[in-house]
Amino acid sequence: MSSTDQEPTPTTAPDWATIQNSAEFRQLRKRLRGFVFPMTVAFLVWYLLYVLLSAYAHDFMSTKVVGNINIGLIFGLLQFVSTFLITSLYVRHANRHLDPVADKIRADIEGDDK
Repeated sequence: MSSTDQEPTPTTAPDWATIQNSAEFRQLRKRLRGFVFPMTVAFLVWYLLYVLLSAYAHDFMSTKVVGNINIGLIFGLLQFVSTFLITSLYVRHANRHLDPVADKIRADIEGDDK
C-alpha cells in the first residue's frame, strides 16, 4: 500500500459539553445576546410603531412632505434603511467582538497553534 492509499487516522471527537461550558464559549454567547436581543427589541418597537401609526393615525401618515411623498411612505422606506443599518452594525459587531472569540474556540478545538 502506498502512502497515498493510507486511510487517515481517526481523531478524537471534541468534548462539546466541555466546550459549551468553557469561559470563552460563555463569553461568545453573552456578546452575541448582548447585541441581538436589544437590537431585536428596538427593531420590533420601531416596526410596531410604523404599523400602529399606519392603522390608527391616517391623517398623520398621509401628511404630504414633498409632492406625493407622505410621512407613511417615508416611514415605510425607513424600515428598509433600518434593516440595512442593523445588518451593517451586526457585521461590524461580529468582526470586532464575536469572530476573535469564535476563532480562538475553533483553534482550541482543532489544535491549531496559530
